[in-house]
Amino acid sequence: MSDLGHNDLLRGCEHVFTDAELRERLEKAHKLGHQLRVKLGMDPTAPDIHLGHTVVLRKMRQFQDLGHKAVLIIGDFTSRIGDPTGRSKTRPVLTDAEIEANAQTYLQQAGRVLDTSADKLELRHNSEWLGKMNFADVIRLAGKMTVGQMLKREDFRKRFESETPISVHELLYPLAQGWDSVNIHSDVELGGTDQTYNNLVGRDLQIDAGQPPQIVMIMPILRGLDGEKKMSKSLGNYIGVTDPPRDVFGKTMSIPDALLEEWFRLLTDVPEADYRARIADHPMKAKDFLARKIGARLYSAAEMEDAAAWWHDSFGGGKRKSAGTTAAANPGDLVQVRIPPAELNADGTIAAWKLCWLAHDQEISKSEARRMVEGGAFELVAQPPSAVTSPPSPVAQPPSAVAAPAAPVAQPPSAVTSPPSPVAQPPSAMAAPAPSEPPAPAPSEPPATAGGPNANTAPIPGTSAVGKVTDPNAPICPVPGTQFKAGRHRKGERVKQPLMAVIATARVVGAAAPHSRAGF
Repeated sequence: MSDLGHNDLLRGCEHVFTDAELRERLEKAHKLGHQLRVKLGMDPTAPDIHLGHTVVLRKMRQFQDLGHKAVLIIGDFTSRIGDPTGRSKTRPVLTDAEIEANAQTYLQQAGRVLDTSADKLELRHNSEWLGKMNFADVIRLAGKMTVGQMLKREDFRKRFESETPISVHELLYPLAQGWDSVNIHSDVELGGTDQTYNNLVGRDLQIDAGQPPQIVMIMPILRGLDGEKKMSKSLGNYIGVTDPPRDVFGKTMSIPDALLEEWFRLLTDVPEADYRARIADHPMKAKDFLARKIGARLYSAAEMEDAAAWWHDSFGGGKRKSAGTTAAANPGDLVQVRIPPAELNADGTIAAWKLCWLAHDQEISKSEARRMVEGGAFELVAQPPSAVTSPPSPVAQPPSAVAAPAAPVAQPPSAVTSPPSPVAQPPSAMAAPAPSEPPAPAPSEPPATAGGPNANTAPIPGTSAVGKVTDPNAPICPVPGTQFKAGRHRKGERVKQPLMAVIATARVVGAAAPHSRAGF
């Protein structure tokens, strides 16, 4: 490789201090035939890592693949201080047992990304040098920085200005992290944007110690599944590296289209021109490709193929496609829509745009589905009476539990005069009067379509009644049997007949997890 990997290493970086030094260091290492020492510090303050952590781990793996050595520093000593980065208050100090347990778990998970062979990975604990320092050593180290320099850190400055306490030991943390670089003779240090200050302290301390200053490569913080906030376990918008293959695939398929370029750039090696073309051509297929690429670092190809097949069968219209009943097969067919539990709102309703999106087998983008609704392409054609006279069932409750109306408007006479059959009886029959009560009289005229003059059409608050719906977020009660129109085009081609769809069920048989966990 003519540039010795320089251009590939720059991909995805937020900042490099400095690019010229990186190129020079790569050329020198190549000429002398030695490995660069690439440092990544890790405080084992939590036992699990997620895809956000792998952004930096993947950059370290790039260096390994170019023949260099990763030096992973377990911050068993600095964990006792607590990294103040991004904290509005002092971080709790962990016990030695907690630190060791977390470190072991972290190493097992990091090994899914890094090359753990002896010639490519060096593992160190910073207690090796920090634990041997006496108080005089600490004073000398503290004398290498001023309070003014420390207060340049945004989190320290904000806490100082708001008179939020800053413990003196927190001011020592950047110095301790920088001292790690001096002790392992780091050539390159990797970190997220929140570590920029700490990593640059290492450069200063190396210069003071007479060493060549390390190149600092800063990676952006990965946004989570919501597409807004950084990936975080506490926010629940994460994919863990130990999540099962089906969760990894399914959660990736759930991300907003706006995240695709960022995730491709930071989590894969797919060339920019390739992933941009895929996204422009078909966002849903691009997500499928992305999910397989992400999973390939964590699991075997066979496991990810199984995850993909499972997801498409359960949520992507695989069963409908195999049965030949998709919209593409026959424009006049009534498409059966099965609603994944993750797509339901907390109150059991579902947004109109999601119904439109699901009716198209998710082969249109979410933003396109929203535009279709806004343009008047979505219309509720018929709803069972229970959709407008009963409150929506909660997510954890199957749709059959939705209570039927007392008036037998939409029920055939047999539904209220015969004992319910556990197999053949429709869901509305579950609310029929008990045998001890006199049967309700049969209707004197044919039942009207929901929303017609003979039906109780008072909708539940915020739920659309039969007719055009132009608010993409309008909540629809997902009662089986609800029919709707979902646009006049399929796969980008306009057709004469609008797509007609019917809600088959609001639960998918065999769904692995509720929406609060799986996120898809």
